Amino acid sequence: MSLKVPSKQENTVLMARKSRRGQLAYLKGDAAEASVAAAYKALGATILETRWRGKGGEIDLIFLHQDVYVFCEVKASVTHEAARHRLLEAQMRRIHLAASEYLAHTPNGQLSDVRFDLALVNARGEVEILQNAFGHF
Repeated sequence: MSLKVPSKQENTVLMARKSRRGQLAYLKGDAAEASVAAAYKALGATILETRWRGKGGEIDLIFLHQDVYVFCEVKASVTHEAARHRLLEAQMRRIHLAASEYLAHTPNGQLSDVRFDLALVNARGEVEILQNAFGHF
């Protein structure tokens, strides 16, 4: 059995395709986060951070809503149900760790009221917010 090594030209084409897919995914994620931010704003929440990165990981959106810090993970897919299944336990743990780090810089620190939401965006751009979706750790 022999392995075909891609030529320089084939490798360049493959890398360009991968780059376009990555860019498209980034733009879709950006659009989903913007839709979610607008939904929270309509509820009266104040956006504090977008794509906040700490040592523990990244949090898509952080809001302050009625004196509660809301850490929101955004998932987009064809349907809300499909998006819901994209949040993995390991990701929830990383978000909790990053949120703890973020809270260290707030006035009440770890004593702050917090909530961990999951925002789902379907292919039509419709937003569904699941409040306190993963506050069980």
